[in-house]
Amino acid sequence: MTQWERLQQLDTVYSQRAFDLYNGDEFPMEVRHYLAHWIEGQDWERASRDSSQAAFLFQVLLENLDNQFSRFVQEKESFLLQRNFRRYKQNFQEYQEEPYTLATIIHWFLVKEKGILNDAELAQQVQTLQIQPAAMELESQRQVEKRLKDLKAKVEVMEHNIRCLEEQQDEFDFKYQTHLMDCEAKKKQLEGLQKMINALDNCRRNFLSDISAMLDTADVLHSALINEELVEWKRRQQKSCIGAPDDTSLEHLEKWFTQIIECMFQLQKFLQKLDELVGKMTYKNDPIPVRKPPLKIRVDTLLTHLIKSSFVVETQPSMPQGRGLLVLRTNVQFSVKVRLLYKVPELNHVMKVTVSIDKFRKFNVLGTLSKALNMAESMNGGMVADFRHLVSPSSLSLSVTEELHRINFQTQFDYQGLSVPLETSSLPVVVISNSSQQQSAWASVLWFNMLCPDPKNIKFFETSPAATWPQFGEMLSWQFLSCGKRGLDNDQLETLAIKLFGKQQSYDNCKISWTKFNKENLPDTNFTLWVWLDGILNLVKLYLSDLWSDGSIMGFISKGKERLLLKKKQNGTFLLRFSESIKDGGITFSSPSVQTVKPFTSTDLKQIALPDILCNFRIMVAENIPVNPLCYLYPNTPKDQAFGKYYSEKTGGELFV
Repeated sequence: MTQWERLQQLDTVYSQRAFDLYNGDEFPMEVRHYLAHWIEGQDWERASRDSSQAAFLFQVLLENLDNQFSRFVQEKESFLLQRNFRRYKQNFQEYQEEPYTLATIIHWFLVKEKGILNDAELAQQVQTLQIQPAAMELESQRQVEKRLKDLKAKVEVMEHNIRCLEEQQDEFDFKYQTHLMDCEAKKKQLEGLQKMINALDNCRRNFLSDISAMLDTADVLHSALINEELVEWKRRQQKSCIGAPDDTSLEHLEKWFTQIIECMFQLQKFLQKLDELVGKMTYKNDPIPVRKPPLKIRVDTLLTHLIKSSFVVETQPSMPQGRGLLVLRTNVQFSVKVRLLYKVPELNHVMKVTVSIDKFRKFNVLGTLSKALNMAESMNGGMVADFRHLVSPSSLSLSVTEELHRINFQTQFDYQGLSVPLETSSLPVVVISNSSQQQSAWASVLWFNMLCPDPKNIKFFETSPAATWPQFGEMLSWQFLSCGKRGLDNDQLETLAIKLFGKQQSYDNCKISWTKFNKENLPDTNFTLWVWLDGILNLVKLYLSDLWSDGSIMGFISKGKERLLLKKKQNGTFLLRFSESIKDGGITFSSPSVQTVKPFTSTDLKQIALPDILCNFRIMVAENIPVNPLCYLYPNTPKDQAFGKYYSEKTGGELFV
């Protein structure tokens, strides 16, 4: 099954991400669909660096578009596809002089697709394990649902009550007017009218008390939604930006915000109805003129706060060829999506959203800076504005990777007599001017989103706090999960902790500073901890993801523990570990029968895959007989059983040491 076919079978949350991925014009979804097998069979990563390979794939792509166009011509119902593919070919021809740019774009889309698949797979695993925090979150959601259901039921009761109140007032008014016309009215009639006015007064007071009680309920819901559920969602989104496998869908929040806001608008209508009733008839000590104004203030305050809080950034800024979310490059296109969680069809295409960056500083974002919230750009009909063609500022006052910027969004909410200015901002982004700064910029994004829950704190790096080992280890595990579908286990984390802090009974209170992470070189090296780890992550992502995912690579292990593990194993047992001395990432194997092997780097693995290296490896023994000393992957898996499925068709040559 192709990667593209797997994407189409995902649940709604992840299929929406795939749909959003192809919303732009850089690489049309229809081309991806109809040429899926051919596209996935090419080495686009190599083509992005090799001009001749890029030129070759570019020509083959155009030929494939022509072939697909010819197939559509033979199908009578494919007129629109004919037209589209003709246009796609014309658009792609713009890359005639720089085909490697198109190769870079296609490679980026394939990597993003794989990321979506990895997240979906992990989410399924998490659901299967029924992790306790998820159960707690489910309970909090049930509580919100229950409270909203109660609030809606009370609103329905009050709709009935206010109709009864109006009918009761009309009846009294009719009898009172009749009494005024009858000069011979008896005392009994006056007593009856007095009872009616007393009952009417009592109903008015009860109705006002009911509104007050409903506002108390709404206050509790408001607090749960804004101070708990929304805060937790924003933190999940922040962590997901740096690889955490957290659910960031907005369906529940949109449903809850819409329901409570609709209830508040109903209360607003009830208060307006009370004004109408007072206009028709009032009396001494009428409770409405006194008690209604503070209730209206409460309703308007709640509504305003709910609507302001419902304007959020659904998809954080990212570049098509970027390293990760929240890293932008000057003069390069990026995309970002905002959403109003109050879903109301009457506002479709009405509210205009404008964009600015660091509005108190003189930076300019280029592109489409104003766009209407609409339901057409979201698969589930949410109120979104998807900015796909923004361009980062061309110049910055300081081009440093520790400078944080926020992208701001403003709009105006005008509905049912309520007018509220809305504003929201992205998480802080790092803007770079050169691709060589990407590694350091991503380190800043990781550090900020690991440690800072306040997205407004753009001066974070002026006094950057240290990370505890549990925080740092979790963040690092997410990076491996993102690159290779498997995080770090306890043994691997302990090896890294020992490397950083020495042998400890517990590492929970150990801390690592920003300087030690990204500025100071590791002992006896000319590179930092992050440069070393990032080199390994890139190696896993590009060449070792399958081996890392299936657990074949032990990765991080001290030399002492390595000798201890292999000491009692049968001859020919080996394990795979990462090099500690190579800046850009290296991997090697350890075996008692092999003394020293130079670590394999990306340069080596571009030429021959690691499973083929292990299969073909030979050493010369007595009488110059070549022997492969690698027989069992630790602890005792036969080498061909562990790696056979990864061998290439060309396997069979020999690699001598």
